[in-house]
Amino acid sequence: MNEEIILTRPLPADESLDTRGLYCPLPVVKTAERMKELQDGTLLEVLSDDAGIEADLPAWCAGFGHEYLGSFRDGGQWRLYVRKKMVD
Repeated sequence: MNEEIILTRPLPADESLDTRGLYCPLPVVKTAERMKELQDGTLLEVLSDDAGIEADLPAWCAGFGHEYLGSFRDGGQWRLYVRKKMVD
């Protein structure tokens, strides 16, 4: 079970990915592609206007070991924050 984490303000992210206008499953697919390019520990902000992203992204993070830090609702869009897992 994934805990819903609602933030009160945006977080200062290292990188940003704009998935607005894309709908399930594309925001998660694009996030997965981008995460492969990032250094371990990088904080990625994902912008989305797909309501399903609030459930889909935390579930994807749990499945792949990335840290889901939460979401911030910004008008008609979400800002979601994911930290790339550290590999030993």
